[in-house]
Order: sequence, then C-alpha cells, then structure tokens
Amino acid sequence: MSNSNLNILVEEKRSLLKHFAGKFTNDPDEKEDLIQETLIRALKSIDDFIRHPKLMSWLYVIMKNVYINQYRKAKRTNDIHETYIGLESTNTVESNKSDNKFIADDIQKAMCSLSEENYQVFQLFLEGYKYHEIATYFGMPEGTIKTRIHMTRKKLQKQLKIYRLK
Repeated sequence: MSNSNLNILVEEKRSLLKHFAGKFTNDPDEKEDLIQETLIRALKSIDDFIRHPKLMSWLYVIMKNVYINQYRKAKRTNDIHETYIGLESTNTVESNKSDNKFIADDIQKAMCSLSEENYQVFQLFLEGYKYHEIATYFGMPEGTIKTRIHMTRKKLQKQLKIYRLK
C-alpha cells in the first residue's frame, strides 16, 4: 500500500477514533494523544492494520489498552509521590499545631480578600481544573482566566510573603 493510500485510510478512521477517545476522556489534548498513540501502535503492525477484518474493533482494543497503561502509570507516579511526601513529613521535627492554625487562618484571610469571581476562578484552579475548563464554565476567554490566576497568585504571594521558604 502506498503512503497516500495509507494516509487516506488513517484520515478516514480518525473521526471514529476521536469518538472512541471521547469514551475515555473529555480533555481534547488527551484525546489527541490517545489517538496518536493508538495509530502509532497500529502502524507498527502495518500488515495486520490493512488486512484486519474488524479494523475498528482492533483499533478500539489498542486504544483501550493504551488508556489503561497511561492510567496505571499515572497512578504509580501519584503513589510514589505520596509516599515521598509522607516520608518528608515524618522526618521533620514535630511542628507546633497552633502555628499551623495561624498559618491556615492567614491563608483563609488572604483568600477572602479576593473578589468573589477571582476567588471562584482560583478555587477551581486549585481543585485541578484546567484553564480551558474554567474558561468554559465562566464563559470567558482562556487568556483572561490565565491572567486572573496569575494576578491572584501574585497577590496571595505578596500577602503571605512572611511564610515564604528561604
């Protein structure tokens, strides 16, 4: 099969793969990565790819396995990260609980000093939402959301500079 015929075949199947990827994730970037990784793995077996009787079923299984492997890898990374954070906290000198209460109170006061809209935007950012998701929720351009988060971080850093690690 020539490169142009293969290119046409890949482009024909791309929309269906996008639909399949939507079953695993809603993030457009993750969908695109999933599609690319699926095609790379399928193209490694180019002869099977062309002559496979149930091509889309085969591609779906490949995509599902790619997604599961990525999920497991992310989980392992998070588990390792949490383990090391746990080790760091056990190795430190026991902190004064009243100090932690004062710090938490100061952080809360600083957060309350934000405008209601900036507070909500920043809270969603802290909860792990992506810029484009926050922008869609508030009906604003993504650049505006990035600017607001940046300005809010700078304001909070200024208000909480006493706690900055040296």
